[in-house]
Amino acid sequence: MEALLAVLILLMIAGSIYTLHARDLLSAVIAYGITGFGLVICFLLLKAPDLAIAQIVVEIITLIIMIAVIRISTREDLTEGATIKVEGVRYVNLRSAVYFVTGLLFVLGFMYYFMKSTLNLDPFGEHSARMGQVYIEQGAELTGSANLVAGVLFDFRAYDTLGEATILITAVVGILTVLRLKGRK
Repeated sequence: MEALLAVLILLMIAGSIYTLHARDLLSAVIAYGITGFGLVICFLLLKAPDLAIAQIVVEIITLIIMIAVIRISTREDLTEGATIKVEGVRYVNLRSAVYFVTGLLFVLGFMYYFMKSTLNLDPFGEHSARMGQVYIEQGAELTGSANLVAGVLFDFRAYDTLGEATILITAVVGILTVLRLKGRK
């Protein structure tokens, strides 16, 4: 499984790099989608279907919104260099500098929190089913439900289920909003 995850991660990195360098915005959006849908497959391989469902909903919403925006605007990216020439003197483009510094800070912050959060994880491939055993042994008794899955979803994991339902409802509302705005024109 590690080899498949490595291939997927390399594909996601390639999609991200292509997104940054694509000349056509629609191609960039599609390459961006490769990254998101690759993450969905990674979640499924890591046996996290709830995260996969949430990610696929967010990915579909993002793709629909981005494609709708591209359809009403130009597909060509604005060309702007790293330097600007004013009266024969070259200056550093402030926008490019801010993008670079912001991106660098984001990457450094992401790496810091990633390293900090992975220190307490179990080794890869091993998992500690801390709550799973309790759910199986005491779930029916504690929830009073005849269906253990429904009891766990709506009793032990109610907030998680509420969050997932909120994501799905938000996705439906977002798609309907985008399609309705398009239909008014």
